[in-house]
Amino acid sequence: MSTPVIKVENLSKQYRIGEQVGYKTFRESIVNATRSPLNRLRKILFKRDNGNNHIHHALSSLQSPNGDTIWALKNISFEVKQGELVGIIGRNGAGKSTLLKLLSKITEPTTGRVELRGRVGSLLEVGTGFHPELTGHENIYLYGAILGMDRWEVTRKFDEIVAFAELEKFIDTPVKRYSSGMYMRLAFAVAAHLEPEILLVDEVLAVGDAAFQKKCIGKMGKVAKEGRTVLFVSHNMVTMRNICDDAIWLKEGQLHKRGSSFEVAELYLEEITGTSQNGDISALISQLPADPTFRLESLAVKQDGHPANQTQANGKPIEIELTYEMFESVSGFRIYFDFLDDNNDILIRSYIDDNVDAIEVTQKGRYHSTFFIPANFLAPRKYNLFFQATIHNVRNCTPQGIVFSLNVIHTSPINRAYVDEPFVAKFAPFLEWETKPVKRNYIER
Repeated sequence: MSTPVIKVENLSKQYRIGEQVGYKTFRESIVNATRSPLNRLRKILFKRDNGNNHIHHALSSLQSPNGDTIWALKNISFEVKQGELVGIIGRNGAGKSTLLKLLSKITEPTTGRVELRGRVGSLLEVGTGFHPELTGHENIYLYGAILGMDRWEVTRKFDEIVAFAELEKFIDTPVKRYSSGMYMRLAFAVAAHLEPEILLVDEVLAVGDAAFQKKCIGKMGKVAKEGRTVLFVSHNMVTMRNICDDAIWLKEGQLHKRGSSFEVAELYLEEITGTSQNGDISALISQLPADPTFRLESLAVKQDGHPANQTQANGKPIEIELTYEMFESVSGFRIYFDFLDDNNDILIRSYIDDNVDAIEVTQKGRYHSTFFIPANFLAPRKYNLFFQATIHNVRNCTPQGIVFSLNVIHTSPINRAYVDEPFVAKFAPFLEWETKPVKRNYIER
């Protein structure tokens, strides 16, 4: 049995609500280090002079003003072996990003311990480890040094990194002039190509366009096949299930489920869509992170103009209605729905701009859109619909999307033979058939 490269034992992280902790610059750290002998001497003298007052001050500084604390993680334990690609899922605030920050040693745990065997490369936010005043060229070497690489190793991979990021023309430009997408491409290219034994990736891939996301996902799969370990935080169950063999489900700061990516994703989707089957999609909408351009107000499933909360009849059209607000005018704004089957494989993807009369530039304001599923199209079975809103080649406005279920039942007179037995097909469209008798010409002998 192989030795785990990541071992987490009873890991917990507690935060004080409302406390603000500033980050120090590299210069401040150097200055504080040189002053530390004098500071220690001053503290000793201060302690002698003030006695109990100093002790009282030290104790009071450990307490939150209101005594309010929150456990972002609580007693998490798991192991990850070499070459595994593990997905980490959970709702917003479940502790996913906190876990990666602890593994990356960006922050220290309150209790518990982490053992890592090998160099760690992390991509937790756009431009992690980059200096805005340095060029893309210089930042590649800087980030390589942070990962523990020597100059020769970075030079050997330099051309491959730049080609992957598709930034040849801008590699000598200060990264402060990069767009978020350019930042993202370069950051991921460096983290993935400098060959850390452990790669930690938060779902920052939503910043890139679809082609870049596909390239990154392919690269992560290749990294795992080369024997390196990847932990991938994602809200996209389809992506997570396709590239990960194993998954960890965090719920309210605790490890709720560990198992195969298919099993864990299925259970997670069932919990999320459980409320939507009762018509309470508003709970899912409230969990969407704020976006500067787009806000989803409502989403409803209807038939005959009335809410279809529990089941939807396949013999009638199904209407998916949504109301949303645009805070600014943008081009390339797209809304789409994915039809997912029982295995969470995409059966159909329908975009709002499939219509020839689609708006090229979406103006600021409120909108009401309706997506129609024709009668006698869906087979009697359960589907998951995955909603997303994006600005093409800019960003994903709803990173985790919204997943809700359609429970289609058989009410159509069409295909009567399947009323009393399971329907094996994914769809049941009404296709016209024509049958004519064939006249045979008999030849007398």
